[in-house]
Amino acid sequence: MHCLKQDEIDFLWGSATASYQCEGAWNEDGRGLSIWDDFSHNSELNVNHVDGDVASDHYHRFREDLSMLKEGGQNSYRFSISWTRIIPDSSGEVNQAGIDYYNKMIDCMEELGIVPFVTLYHWDLPLHLANNGGWENEQTAYEFAKYCDICFSCFGDRVKHWVTMNEPHYSIFSMYGSGNYPPNVKDGNRLIKAAYYTMLGSALAVKKFRNYSNIGIIGLVHDIHPCYSKEDSPECHKATEMADLIFNGWVLDTCINGEIPPTLIENLNKLYDLTYMESEKHQRELSDGKVDFIGLNYYSRGLISPYIDGETSLKCNNLGKRTAIDEPLAIIKPFFTEVKDPDGEFTDWDMEIYPNGMKESIINTYSRYHVPVYITENGIGAYEDIPEDKIICDDYRIDFLNKHINSMNEAIRDGADVRGYFVWSTFDLYSWVNGYKKRYGLVAIDFDDISLPRHPKKSYYWYKEKIKEARDHDIKK
Repeated sequence: MHCLKQDEIDFLWGSATASYQCEGAWNEDGRGLSIWDDFSHNSELNVNHVDGDVASDHYHRFREDLSMLKEGGQNSYRFSISWTRIIPDSSGEVNQAGIDYYNKMIDCMEELGIVPFVTLYHWDLPLHLANNGGWENEQTAYEFAKYCDICFSCFGDRVKHWVTMNEPHYSIFSMYGSGNYPPNVKDGNRLIKAAYYTMLGSALAVKKFRNYSNIGIIGLVHDIHPCYSKEDSPECHKATEMADLIFNGWVLDTCINGEIPPTLIENLNKLYDLTYMESEKHQRELSDGKVDFIGLNYYSRGLISPYIDGETSLKCNNLGKRTAIDEPLAIIKPFFTEVKDPDGEFTDWDMEIYPNGMKESIINTYSRYHVPVYITENGIGAYEDIPEDKIICDDYRIDFLNKHINSMNEAIRDGADVRGYFVWSTFDLYSWVNGYKKRYGLVAIDFDDISLPRHPKKSYYWYKEKIKEARDHDIKK
């Protein structure tokens, strides 16, 4: 495992997007269909009735967006490559127009002095693979590795920071747990199988990466969900340990240590048929596919109580209407229940605002795994209107980001090796099933105007000054 020392690279201050959420141009230049094209066009479960066909039109306006990012003091851009722009269909043939597009983007970043931080998979699974079982099919893991190999070959001369996958936990649980992401099912057996082959896919991609030299480092991005016991009792602590394995351990242990947590396997074996995990070949591939660093997306924590009753249920708020404080966020039978803190502060989408969890997530991850950490996403979604004067005073976002950056700095002062921080998101974009009303961007986009004008928010200018302050004080973050 190759790890660069902290003093060999500058701290990365940036922001992040994902291909389907911002590019648009869904049917241009040979791009194939993904599961999100099919879902947004055809599914009755698309409760907000919007799609990413145009999104933020980043495909046509990346130069403008990157220039604005640079002007905002940021030195890195985390973005994802659309799998179906590179390999559009089941023929496996490479789409040169897709290669050309990302080459132009990366060249533009090089000209501007922006470090590209590339995610290879941010949930836009090719539709033809989904129709053949998707992540429940072992072959998808091998197809993913082939696609990644093409990206390493085409972009590795300029890209030095790679991510195999974004949030395998959240995406798989949304696909097969809450069922609000395609294929929109609720099935524990299918969830576990998809989770397993997703992690296998990441490991296979890392193995492909090792065939190259001098193309940087590779990691995985995890939606860290630090788990806290609601009560100080043996039963609650046991439930919290299991919650941590399910929310965090199965991803982090597998990609960093090369092994699925044995305690998790032991517990799941009592409920599910896991014989497909017994392959010695897969175990070798997981062991050989360890990452160099971990990216942490931090938004909120998990407050855990023991399981009492009820069937497994994962709640997901896509309507932006806060639910009752006593309504559980998740029931995982027979292990635990995730609840809300009655004294907590929540967004309209039921995300608890808990800045201290940032510090504890970083310290716990670094002390447990001893790999470098990047904060690859951190931000707050809110309803926002664009006033006539085009000045968006998002002081709540400034307060949120400031508290979380300060929490990160505390972890750094306590000895954690943190090498970058990325705000989600660079500009307003399509927020999956939430549509366009849930806005995260440092830059506003007026989606009601066909020309999609960009308007930097107050937080954009604040972030620029925060970065300058950090550099002026030579704070390594």
